[in-house]
Amino acid sequence: MQNPTEPKYVPALGYHWLTPYYDAVVGTTTRERSFKHALIKQAGFEPGQQVLDLASGTGTLAIWIKQYQPQVHVTGVDGDPAILSLATRKAQKAKVSVQFERALSYSLPYPAAHFDRVVSSLFFHHLSWENKQRTVQELFRVLKPGAELHVADWGRASNILMRGLFLFVQLLDGFKNTQDNVSGKLVTLFEQAGFVDVTQRQTFSTIYGTMALYSAVKPC
Repeated sequence: MQNPTEPKYVPALGYHWLTPYYDAVVGTTTRERSFKHALIKQAGFEPGQQVLDLASGTGTLAIWIKQYQPQVHVTGVDGDPAILSLATRKAQKAKVSVQFERALSYSLPYPAAHFDRVVSSLFFHHLSWENKQRTVQELFRVLKPGAELHVADWGRASNILMRGLFLFVQLLDGFKNTQDNVSGKLVTLFEQAGFVDVTQRQTFSTIYGTMALYSAVKPC
């Protein structure tokens, strides 16, 4: 979710012309329905909660959250205006109310202690270690005391086959930033930002490697 005006900004799937195919690619290669439904169940949404979907992409997770628990207030944020347009149309078609906004992951336009839950899927592996740190610090700021962070992203390979398959993701998204994920450093990342009860909750084997689900709590 880098600034789209910056030279290093990379849209979904690497190229703007591939953005319309994002849902099809993710849906067929990452076991999306399985891991996102698990993330939703893991987050334990309750009526009235303020929920932020960080790097919401085409809005699939945000829409599913709203369908699962209609009485939460869901905001999706992303840096790519083209993908936000897709997300808005998807939400309208699904007849759910989700607010989509454009912003950077490490400079969110929300007050401190605003959200009860932050969720994110397939985003952190795109960031440098420095921007991972900046992003998590910002998430810590916008979460209420006692609120929770729930993340799904590539994790430490569960076996040698999963590690080999993950090389494709590294070739596509960069070895340096994805190495943090496959080295299991996301738990350390969240702990260093001040989160407690940081846990890798479960994993899913996919054709591109091991998908891991994490949870963390902002102390009261």
